[in-house]
This record gives sequence, structure tokens and C-alpha cells, in this order.
Amino acid sequence: MVKPKEKQELIEKFKIHEKDTGSSEVQIALLTEKITELVLHLKKNPKDFSSKKGLLKIVAQRKRLLEYLKNESKKRHAEIIKKLGLKK
Repeated sequence: MVKPKEKQELIEKFKIHEKDTGSSEVQIALLTEKITELVLHLKKNPKDFSSKKGLLKIVAQRKRLLEYLKNESKKRHAEIIKKLGLKK
């Protein structure tokens, strides 16, 4: 689980405007952090099937957000992919 301090740092790094807490970029960054933590957990606990199911849901949600952002603004999509180091 993402700690509140880490979450706030991610929001500060990826926000678009001053009061932004829920833009697509922020949501994608938070989901990416959750995915990273779940992957590490699943490497230690390979038989944790409920976490595996949750991971698949989070990956699908991030994929939908990335598709939405790509349709809205290709420039912002490319920037977030580059910042997070995602493959596309």
C-alpha cells in the first residue's frame, strides 16, 4: 500500500495545476506505484491468488486511463509514458 507521504510526493510530481489531485496523470502514477508494490509482493508470495487478481484489475484500470489520455492528448500521453518508464 502506498504510504500517504509517498502518495503526496507522486501527486506533487505529476499534477497539472495547483489544486490537481485526480487528473489522469496523477491516477496513472498512483496505479503504477501500486502495481510495483504488488509485483514485489507476488514475487515473495507466488500463491497469493487474490493479490494476483487485484493486480490484474489495477493493470486493466491503468490501461483504460492511458487509452483515455492518448485520445485526449497524445503529447501528455507521451510525457507520462516517458516519466514513468512504461513500454508503449
